[in-house]
Amino acid sequence: MKRIDKKDYNKSMGILIDLEDVITFSEGHIDGAINIPYDKLLTNYKDYLNKTNRYYLYCKKGFKSRKATAILEYYGYDVTQVIS
Repeated sequence: MKRIDKKDYNKSMGILIDLEDVITFSEGHIDGAINIPYDKLLTNYKDYLNKTNRYYLYCKKGFKSRKATAILEYYGYDVTQVIS
């Protein structure tokens, strides 16, 4: 599983997805991140992702992003966990 530190992420690398719930996301997030809550992403990943893009997954504690990265990588998506 690929990982990078959030200080090393920049927008040109790919799409940053914050997996927190809507309320937590609204309280603060990394600039440029889009919000797709963890459960919503994993149950509807084909609606949000395509295999030609690179995605960076982030959550505050790292648990959801680690699990989502492993699952989506298994399904063939180019995903990287962003850690703090």
